Amino acid sequence: MKTTTLSHLRQWKLEQKKFASITAYDASFSRLFFEQGVQVMLVGDSLGMTLQGHDSTLPVTIEDIVYHTRCVRRGAPHCLLLSDMPFMSCATPEQACLQAAELMRAGANMVKLEGGSWLVPTVRMLTERAVPVCGHLGLTPQSVNVFGGYKVQGREEVTANRLLEDALNLEQAGAQLLVLECVPVSLAKCVTEALSIPVIGIGAGNVTDGQILVMHDALGITGEQTPKFAKNFLAQSGDIRAAVRLYVQEVEQGIYPEDQHTFH
Repeated sequence: MKTTTLSHLRQWKLEQKKFASITAYDASFSRLFFEQGVQVMLVGDSLGMTLQGHDSTLPVTIEDIVYHTRCVRRGAPHCLLLSDMPFMSCATPEQACLQAAELMRAGANMVKLEGGSWLVPTVRMLTERAVPVCGHLGLTPQSVNVFGGYKVQGREEVTANRLLEDALNLEQAGAQLLVLECVPVSLAKCVTEALSIPVIGIGAGNVTDGQILVMHDALGITGEQTPKFAKNFLAQSGDIRAAVRLYVQEVEQGIYPEDQHTFH
């Protein structure tokens, strides 16, 4: 079976072929996701809220991410697997390298870092040391205490311009992928077109190269805190496998996310 790589994602961007990705935390679900057509997965620090029951991602440790990365990799050996760098694991470039090495040894193909231009030295050091990097801009959940909650980012001209500048700086430093979370669709379009690397959106409209959802949101088991951008694909299909296939299909065809899932 063919293994998905960053080269595939770059080619998909050139061909304007949209792709679906999802968070995964164990072998059973990662196997199911891959079998239904999801080739890109993220071991997200969202597990702090979805699996551990915390009210934020901040308590998640590198050991947590390492454990779940090993599990997901066993279930989907051919997927492109991203793993989150948890809170304060990038305090210094040197610390980030040591933490990232743990994730790569556990089976990650790439690490994801939350933050803007201040991460440029870290991104450069990681990529020079053979660790591919995915940036994460917009609503970065590890900064929830700075933002004062989970709020849409980049609605003002100043913050939008800063986000675009951060994206360009991260790409120049060596980032090969970018996640944009909870930003207006107009800004997402601007960033996606400005970068040569693929952009994955979550709450960023249907203009990005790819989409990602937390698996619990896609299956409607988040509870009362379902985000505006989420869609319960299980409600439409009644079967988990069919729900995942529907998610992949709607992303690839540009159907999801619809306007009701989009910020303006």
